[in-house]
Amino acid sequence: MLTEKDFEVKTLGESTVISPLELSTIRGDGIVNFVEETNKILYQVKLTDESQDSNLYFESAGPRKKIFFKPDEVKAAVMTCGGLCPGLNNAIRSIVMQLYYKYNVKNIYGIQFGQKGLDPSSGYDLIELSPKTVVKIHESGGSFLGTSRGKVDPEIIVDSLIKYGINILLCLGGDGTQRGLHSIYEVIQKRKLKISVVGLPKTIDNDINFVHKTFGLDSAVTVAKEAVRSAHCEAESAYNGIGLVKVMGRHSGFIAALTTLANNDVNFCLIPEVKFELHGKGAFLEILEKRLENRHHAVIVVSEGSGQELLKDEKGVKTYDASGNIRLGDIGIFLKNKIIEYFKERKIPVDLKYIDPSYMIRSVPTNANDSIFAAELGRLSVDAAMAGKTDMLIGYWHGCFTHVPLPLATSARKQVNPEGELWREVLSTTGQPVSLKAHK
Repeated sequence: MLTEKDFEVKTLGESTVISPLELSTIRGDGIVNFVEETNKILYQVKLTDESQDSNLYFESAGPRKKIFFKPDEVKAAVMTCGGLCPGLNNAIRSIVMQLYYKYNVKNIYGIQFGQKGLDPSSGYDLIELSPKTVVKIHESGGSFLGTSRGKVDPEIIVDSLIKYGINILLCLGGDGTQRGLHSIYEVIQKRKLKISVVGLPKTIDNDINFVHKTFGLDSAVTVAKEAVRSAHCEAESAYNGIGLVKVMGRHSGFIAALTTLANNDVNFCLIPEVKFELHGKGAFLEILEKRLENRHHAVIVVSEGSGQELLKDEKGVKTYDASGNIRLGDIGIFLKNKIIEYFKERKIPVDLKYIDPSYMIRSVPTNANDSIFAAELGRLSVDAAMAGKTDMLIGYWHGCFTHVPLPLATSARKQVNPEGELWREVLSTTGQPVSLKAHK
């Protein structure tokens, strides 16, 4: 059960420095206000008979009147880790602009290629960042700083932070990255150093807990929607046409679910959180056959992590990527082959088109919503770090920006709730059965 302690944000000490931001503490004077430490965001707004968390709150994100660091003593560094995601450059740019123009911090550095950039054996140097170096980076996808998977010993990372004199580390990454950032914090704490570490939730999978939305998700859905539109055109233009689209989502099916809702032409949405079976009465292939009998075309969207239990006999020995994630079997190709095989045995002609837009989805520049959102997260991460907040990330909850302790954010992976509103809307949109498992 969650307690108030789980929501407590750590600080480096008392904030005594007056912020250089020319904001107000007076309500009603027509001037933008500082955020008070007493400002809170309710964790739970929808209460049920079983609710136990009505008195739990997130700390509100935003600039404080008193900050911990003197701006001329700050050396800040930015790092991007994990896979690519729309919005990385937008966030990097806003971080630099906020530090330089709003807090008068002139010593800003970029860490190249993720954690490896803080490993002396990798041979990467820090990049000096200024408004001039980042002025146009938001117009491109990818990461201006480069990124990589894999971990570096946090002791080595902290040694490098000390060597470079870094006292603010801002890290853009997903669930694994934020776990790594917490490990860095633990070494900093053990050594009793005054270094702030603040995370920004970057993952198109949208699987960081206690964060309603992560940047990159909206752009990913925008691109995936176009892939599904093409699949629908192909399917509808052929007799018994099938459009099969695989999208990213290792453990969480948010991209698949939201793409389905955005498109309205999807007939089957398959996600990791909801198991399905291929064969038997009421199973996926039988329902697909009925769909073709009635309408002679179908569109399927599948998350990359779906149906992994069906591939057990085909995957062989487990292998892992540099981040320690189990390499998934290719559910897209597997499903394509199984569908073709099923209808061939029944002598039913089908015309299947398979589309995998995965790397297009994650490498594009942001759409308008993500551009705004990523930049906001960047600025707020600077506000938090300058105020001495640490071991936390900037979250988004009930339409408000929050401070989320890293242990809370990484306590579990956020997933689509099979009993919740989002999945209910998906089922209503597709018309697929509540269950695609075989039954008697």
